[in-house]
Amino acid sequence: MHTPHYAALTHVLPWLGIPLGLCAIAYAYLSLWACVVHARTIKHPQVDVNDWASQPVSVLKPLHGMEPDLYENLRSFCEQAYAIYELLCGVRESDDPAVAVVKRLQQEFPQRTITLVVDSQVHGANPKVSNLINLLAHANHDWLVLADSDIRVPSDYLGRVCVPLQDEGIGIVTCLYHGLATEQPIARMGRLFIDDWFAPSVRLAHAFGSTHFAFGSTIAMRRETLRRMGGFEALRDTLADDFWLGELSRRLGLRTVLSDVEVGTTISERDLGSLWRRELRWLRTIRAISPMGFFFSFICFTWPLLLLVCVLEPTEIGLLAVLCGGVARVLRYVVSWRDTARSSPWRDIWLTPFRDVLLLVEWAGALVHWRVHWRDHVLHARDHTPSRYS
Repeated sequence: MHTPHYAALTHVLPWLGIPLGLCAIAYAYLSLWACVVHARTIKHPQVDVNDWASQPVSVLKPLHGMEPDLYENLRSFCEQAYAIYELLCGVRESDDPAVAVVKRLQQEFPQRTITLVVDSQVHGANPKVSNLINLLAHANHDWLVLADSDIRVPSDYLGRVCVPLQDEGIGIVTCLYHGLATEQPIARMGRLFIDDWFAPSVRLAHAFGSTHFAFGSTIAMRRETLRRMGGFEALRDTLADDFWLGELSRRLGLRTVLSDVEVGTTISERDLGSLWRRELRWLRTIRAISPMGFFFSFICFTWPLLLLVCVLEPTEIGLLAVLCGGVARVLRYVVSWRDTARSSPWRDIWLTPFRDVLLLVEWAGALVHWRVHWRDHVLHARDHTPSRYS
């Protein structure tokens, strides 16, 4: 015998089909529009490095272990067409495998100022922020660029990301990124998380005027801005240190700029478990930072929602909604891929339904609790408020 609640549910569920379909279609087309706008308006200005002789930059690179493609990623920072800059690479232990890579680059680029900082001091729960605190003590310049160890950049990167810092009203310059994946299916799934979901979502938010973001791929700022927000010490126990650098600068009345530079990030996961842990950490961090935005992000998972429409509304209207949503989903994927100027998108298009389903499962998993795994540490995603504002 069915309960009254079950009977009520069976009457309500069919009516959810069309609203869910409309949500999926709306997001698919809006994100497609944002990707098209981005592809048409992106510019690559030529920067005269002679104009920057009086604005030297310190690039801070916190390192930990021999990550995939570490040499190639760090090398891209040694090949910058920029007048005066220094590269500071920090590790906690002298036997860290990353030390050998830095020493190799010091020999390969003797004309560059490449400093290796080995400092075991721990300043809080976040090991990356602790590393940044140690690095900052050795930085000689007042313009700072922070970039994660898995980031690879073009040769005109520094000039382009630093241009906005001439404006005293700008606090943070940050960059979107695309995935650099191997041929393994898991790595390609990880690339789709970035290229096919995260980046289009950011572009959509940015197209509607939002600048409430800052990414570890790049954060360019002035030392004075960092001092006014309480230094890296204010972030020593936070998880989303990149977001909070942007947020604290905005609380000072300064603007955040999304650079026209798009950098690459290495996708290193080789198995589903490691991919799951990394993406779950990102999603739980998003939930902690923006709970409302995280909750409604389920509308981004187009293929599962369209499948639900097929089940709940197997009518002509429902099938039309599925067709419209599917077309938009495919077009967004293609436009987003072409925007990053890489090989043909059709090879991985078959992965997108699996990618959306995995995202939906991860989204549900991110609702369960707050624990995240990061390198050798287990942190709590809700412990995210900088100490100065807690």
